[in-house]
Amino acid sequence: MNSIGISGDFLMDIGLIFLILIFLFIIGVLSFLLLRERAEHRHRGLFGPWPIRKISPADLDPIFDKGPHGPSLASEVVFLGRGTLHVPGGTTDSETWILATLAKNARCAFEFGTCTGKTAYLWARNMPADGQVITLTLSPTEMKDYHPASGDAAAALEAAREESVFNNFLYNGTIVETKIVQLYGDSKAFDETPYRDRCDLIFIDGSHAYSYVKSDTQKALRMARPGGIILWHDYRGARRAPDVFRYLNTLAQQLPLMHIAGTSLVAYRVPTTKLSSSVP
Repeated sequence: MNSIGISGDFLMDIGLIFLILIFLFIIGVLSFLLLRERAEHRHRGLFGPWPIRKISPADLDPIFDKGPHGPSLASEVVFLGRGTLHVPGGTTDSETWILATLAKNARCAFEFGTCTGKTAYLWARNMPADGQVITLTLSPTEMKDYHPASGDAAAALEAAREESVFNNFLYNGTIVETKIVQLYGDSKAFDETPYRDRCDLIFIDGSHAYSYVKSDTQKALRMARPGGIILWHDYRGARRAPDVFRYLNTLAQQLPLMHIAGTSLVAYRVPTTKLSSSVP
């Protein structure tokens, strides 16, 4: 009887140790995920910086240079903040300010991915009077034309659906609606020839699937004028926007891309003497 009692206590001790180990394992996994989330929120890798070098907005364009009182009046813009609102595909307030400020010196701006029309509206409000915004999106009835490729992240399709529900946009009925050209269709089928070497500013924020980011980028490089700027949205890491992260890290091996600190924007200033538009 005594030996049976000892054996029972021993089994209870083993069970308790096993439960403690499981508990510690769960705590370890949760801690790792929390650290990774915080690291990605700061736009850094868990074990160091991400591959694309970080810059300040002033490193991209002198319009962001600070004066003795902080940001100069040159960077003053008409602005719409996001605050705590969740908007499909929305930019943060810092990203919105950067995009709107860059439009002040752009006479032709092109956007892959209209979504709500907020960026198109702010571009048109802040650019010169003779400026024009061209923005491209899939309409709600055109999702059948969306053609992902093998290897594209599955989540990108759902995001594309979420951001293609609009057929009325923020700029409709405003004083700048006449400065905006709204195009519809799948960006892979888009013929960029009429805009070749014309665009001062291009924003790539359509589908985040690898094949689409690649296709949009290849077209943007042909569309950008010498000295123009191309920006990509959602450089957020291998977990939150994996195809954007993977493609831009590959592209950075060929082009001097820049990650604007405090944002998920990646930028490229096209040389005044354009290089070959052949990119990976």
